[in-house]
Amino acid sequence: MSDYNAPVKDMLFVLGHLAGLDEVAATPAYREAGADAETAAAVLDECARFAREVVAPLNRGGDTQPSTWKDGAVSTSPGFREAYASFTQGGWQGLQHPQEHGGQGLPKLIGAACNEMLNSANLSFALCPLLTDGAIEALLTAGSPEQQARYLPRLVSGEWTGTMNLTEPQAGSDLALVRTRAVPQDDGSYRLFGQKIFITYGEHDMADNIVHLVLARLPDAPAGVKGISLFIAPKVLDDGRRNDVWCASLEHKLGIKASPTAVLLYGDDKGDVGPGAIAEMVGEPGRGLEFMFIMMNAARYAVGMQGVGLAERAYQQAASYARQRVQSRPPGARESTTIVHHPDVRRMLMTMRALTEGSRALALVAAGWHDLGIGEPDATRRAEHTADYEFLVPVVKGFSTEISLEVTSLGVQVHGGMGFIEETGAAQHYRDARILPIYEGTTAIQANDLVGRKTLRDAGALAGRFAERVRATRQELAAHPGDAARMLAARLDDALGAYAEVVEFLVRNGTDAPARAYAGSVPYLMLCGYLFAGWQMGRAWLAADALPAGEGDFARAKQATAEFFCTHLLPRCAALRDAVVDGADSVMALPVEAF
Repeated sequence: MSDYNAPVKDMLFVLGHLAGLDEVAATPAYREAGADAETAAAVLDECARFAREVVAPLNRGGDTQPSTWKDGAVSTSPGFREAYASFTQGGWQGLQHPQEHGGQGLPKLIGAACNEMLNSANLSFALCPLLTDGAIEALLTAGSPEQQARYLPRLVSGEWTGTMNLTEPQAGSDLALVRTRAVPQDDGSYRLFGQKIFITYGEHDMADNIVHLVLARLPDAPAGVKGISLFIAPKVLDDGRRNDVWCASLEHKLGIKASPTAVLLYGDDKGDVGPGAIAEMVGEPGRGLEFMFIMMNAARYAVGMQGVGLAERAYQQAASYARQRVQSRPPGARESTTIVHHPDVRRMLMTMRALTEGSRALALVAAGWHDLGIGEPDATRRAEHTADYEFLVPVVKGFSTEISLEVTSLGVQVHGGMGFIEETGAAQHYRDARILPIYEGTTAIQANDLVGRKTLRDAGALAGRFAERVRATRQELAAHPGDAARMLAARLDDALGAYAEVVEFLVRNGTDAPARAYAGSVPYLMLCGYLFAGWQMGRAWLAADALPAGEGDFARAKQATAEFFCTHLLPRCAALRDAVVDGADSVMALPVEAF
């Protein structure tokens, strides 16, 4: 199995030429942290070394020797504890968190690139800091000063880890069905009773404490989402007593096997505090789902980066194998040679490469808007950047994770029969990728969000703003003297036309015929993904064209990948347009009884 080498050069290209790192670094919010290109290069180089040398070698072992459970305690895969200790010693958990809580205060733009590396190196390992990042974001927004002072320094340092406790056996995507109870106590605390499932790193041996953020209901809470509040329930209390939160079992999964997915029992009287886990409320009663969405939104973007990272790892391995495997004669050749010379293998590798680079560019551009939404001095501009970022979050999550399935599947195909054999590792990437379009909100949930909250709410105005940006790049390409640039412009124009028709269809049907609109929500999300990633690849083509002569090899590769994306992948937008606009009625045509 090939080694992992982070694509630092491509990441720095995207940060500098597409995602606006210089603009972010110049804002008051990030100027003090020194978030310039030199800092970004140093951080990414060191993160690449850490990912390659410390984390990536554990990936295969974690798959074959998953985390184990015994009597409520969880032992992580061999090497994970030591790697996590190195992770915290390096300060990686606090990379993009505030300096006042012990973090480095760097922008999400740099943090997202580092997160991609960690996910490429070892997806199961990276899930632990991902959840901690979400807990930090939630407490930064909704935690009291006392809660922030007590928990944030230890979470930001990585000394403690965090979890997100939403799901219950009867409450998956529909959190209105949450039943976990929070019983008020005379001292102002609460006791939690209930069961939570699918809790990533809900129990493990890598940190001394785990800070659980838990959705629960007060006794007098109304039904539905308005009756849900958010609580902190640490595994270990300040006085050292073990809280009454107990790991009943671990799930046995298709992939990400090293990541312990726990069933947690609250109030089973298995700690040192009597029945009921001791907890404190975060924020006001009834606003739990609102606050949890802060954590969930951060996690959704992070899962999108997981998709990019896993696609990159699968591409690297497939390309390495194709350069080494000798098999058959390519068309026109007299002798057998390595399969990288075969046109269809080259097509698969180019598809993998283009999808990975396009989704990376889109995700990092979104991160840049996130940072400008925090750092931009002008309030109006801040709001615009935040709206742009939030529009893209469901696209980054949905598109990047869906393409990771295609890329990892192609990775198996490039290996041929050996890809189906576990020893090569190609199958692990495919299995690991399958969870990505499911957890933290399925692709359909992301698509419904994109249609309802992001497109219909303002009658397509924000969607139209994105169209104008794509059109500007299309015009710049059309004005370029090269034939390739004009071809890219034509392909972008075709995809933009499909996008405009779909947005108009959604706005026209969203209120009076919502089933017709939402029947095409996932195709709409994927169309957005292809169009916006293609837009970034068009911008990348132009930026590569302006690189100095010494960057010739990189520039040619970037432009060739952009041209492949626009000729092979952007045409998918037309078919997706047909599925949304012409295929809406056929989705609901059969009666329920026919299934």
